Amino acid sequence: MSPTRRSLVLAAPAIGLLPGLALAQGNDPRLAERSAGKADAQATVIEYFSLTCSHCANFHKTVWPEVKSRLVDTGKVRMVWRDFPLDQLALAAAMVARSLPAERYEGFVGALFSSQDRWAFARGADNMGEIAKIAALAGMSRADVDKALQDQALQRSILESRMKAQQEFNVNSTPTFVFNNKPQPGEVTFDRFVQLAGVSAG
Repeated sequence: MSPTRRSLVLAAPAIGLLPGLALAQGNDPRLAERSAGKADAQATVIEYFSLTCSHCANFHKTVWPEVKSRLVDTGKVRMVWRDFPLDQLALAAAMVARSLPAERYEGFVGALFSSQDRWAFARGADNMGEIAKIAALAGMSRADVDKALQDQALQRSILESRMKAQQEFNVNSTPTFVFNNKPQPGEVTFDRFVQLAGVSAG
């Protein structure tokens, strides 16, 4: 998804939260890296994504399963996920995802992408109520969801990470992949992913 009106919705309230505030990471496990694959994999690929991005959802539904089975599970690629929310709803969903135990993160994000039409785009939907239902399947109570959504330190850290992505890799749309420190904006096919990662698919 390109930085259209949906990203501008986030910009105004978000930027106001940031001046003078340092990253609140410290030892907070919610802000630790989320990844899949071996630490010594041949290649590390970073994906900047927004949970309300339909292009990100399409990648995760159609390309990621093959990347996971043929490249990640075989030790060729280590995949690192970084939040780049394009709007307030994506930010809220990212906060809930980050509040789950790390081992449940990938599954929860995948479930959000698979049901994106229902919780993100359905007219008249109770957005947070739908997200909470999916979080409940991952073992997170509605009270814990509400607590995560009220955590301004977590919110600030995700937004500052987003700004760092803009500064470090000039990320301005999602998905953006980083292969060998070179950003590649937009969806990629499996074959293109293999080529950019510099590994073999065999």
